Amino acid sequence: MLLLNPGPVTLTERVRRSLLQPDLCHRESEFYDLQDEARTRLLQTHDLDPKVWTAVLMTASGTAAVESMTASLVPEGGRVLVVENGVYGERIAQICARYRIPHDRIVGEWMRAPDLAAIAARLDAPGAEARFTHVAVVHHETTTGRLNDLKSLAEVCRRRGASLLVDGVSSFGAEVIDFTDGTLSAVAATANKCLHGVPGASFVIVRREALALAVSRTYYLDLGRLAQLQDQRNTPFTPAVHVYYALVEALREYADQGGRVARFAEYQARAERVRTGLAALGIASVVPPEESSVVLRAYRLPEGLTYTMLHDALKAKGFVIYAGQGPLSKTLFRIATMGNLTLSDMDRLLECFAELPR
Repeated sequence: MLLLNPGPVTLTERVRRSLLQPDLCHRESEFYDLQDEARTRLLQTHDLDPKVWTAVLMTASGTAAVESMTASLVPEGGRVLVVENGVYGERIAQICARYRIPHDRIVGEWMRAPDLAAIAARLDAPGAEARFTHVAVVHHETTTGRLNDLKSLAEVCRRRGASLLVDGVSSFGAEVIDFTDGTLSAVAATANKCLHGVPGASFVIVRREALALAVSRTYYLDLGRLAQLQDQRNTPFTPAVHVYYALVEALREYADQGGRVARFAEYQARAERVRTGLAALGIASVVPPEESSVVLRAYRLPEGLTYTMLHDALKAKGFVIYAGQGPLSKTLFRIATMGNLTLSDMDRLLECFAELPR
């Protein structure tokens, strides 16, 4: 069975075998070696200086990394502008509300890119409330497959002295993220998407100067505490040791295969093969390719087919696709091209689409 959902992904045998390594106590030096290697390799994915940036690991899903980043890096007295054009932008606003972090929302249409002029106007708006210290955004909004423009948003933030917090859960490791941009404070991500690890490990790549100002609003997800102890070759809790084995092996494989540039190229080739093939069958993508991520794309359901009918027909042929979300659940389906897949797999998928009743 090949997974075309947005994580977990179809694993290579190399990563799968790594889960069979010996049992290991998390208080032994061998585990701290493993933790250190994971953190070092995460920074190496973007050639980051460990004196400027650090990778903070946690045993949790990608959403937990986003929660840890948001709850820890917005200071007392800070204020966040949350940019929303899909489910995961909404989730950041929900996190802010749960922690009672002062915030406002720029809510856009799910099918459209964020309105930069509206964002700038909101940041500039006078009023009695404190200025916005941070802007939070989802890089790849998997609700529709749209890749939000971080470069342009960062420029808006730079002119107004706001720091950028990025949900990179479905983009880190494949799409371009400019860590040299001084407005970028942190990126939250996970092992089981573009890095091809397994679920259960996530992380935040954070500037050390931002981390020095971190606050403690949460216990388990306290980013400052996690970072401090990991820098000391320690951990406050019991991590998912075998998940870390898999993450490290996935990162080794990632480097061996050419890193981010090579992974982007692989995904792009697969995504375009699917997009052009489905277009030839009359199945349209919902976001133009130049505005889409190469990680996942959304398509219109073929006329006369419900998602359940399409899903079940393809699953019977060995492919798992993904439903639309919220109000899009009855009109869209999604195909991710992450994981241990080939162009031949994409061709076979298209053959399965061609065989569907029309």
